[in-house]
Amino acid sequence: MQEFGAVLDLLALLASDLRMPVLLALLVVASVSDWRSYRIPNWLTFGGALFAVVYGTLAARTPVAGAMNAFGGLIVGFAAMLIFYAIGIMGAGDVKLMAMAGAFLGPQQTLMAVLFTFIAGGVAALAFAIHRRRLGPMLDNVRAAAQGMVMSTIAGVRPNESLRVSRSVGKLPYGICIGAGTTAQVLAHQLGYV
Repeated sequence: MQEFGAVLDLLALLASDLRMPVLLALLVVASVSDWRSYRIPNWLTFGGALFAVVYGTLAARTPVAGAMNAFGGLIVGFAAMLIFYAIGIMGAGDVKLMAMAGAFLGPQQTLMAVLFTFIAGGVAALAFAIHRRRLGPMLDNVRAAAQGMVMSTIAGVRPNESLRVSRSVGKLPYGICIGAGTTAQVLAHQLGYV
């Protein structure tokens, strides 16, 4: 019975707060675009982030708190994905998409959305590698990237081109993982699980 009440609360939130339906719609469009063309359009990420910042600022009790929450989430989403772009295992569109989602969610929820996204990405990468019979090379790439990141951190230097994957096992449209992970986090948060 408690779950039914949580579902009703979720439906009420979707009906009363425009941010969540807009975020979910943008994530669906980004996922479809990434699936079809391996690209997430800038109009979607920048337009979505602008909407989230403006709406969050105007809908908050105090505009400053709303703006800080939106910008904080944007920065957290951007920063969490930037290292993966820097070492060449994620595209710029993925970084911008997570930053956009962060602008809707705020900093705390964005951290959880990033975690859910990484879990969705890991499951998708394993399924993708198993389907293509490339699990061994994928695990070798993960090991090499992790070793390179640890060594760069210990030595106190920036990661360089040697961290790039040696043998690609194929492209994974990570926008789908961001969409799935963020949606799962939003639903889990609204249902009171996180």
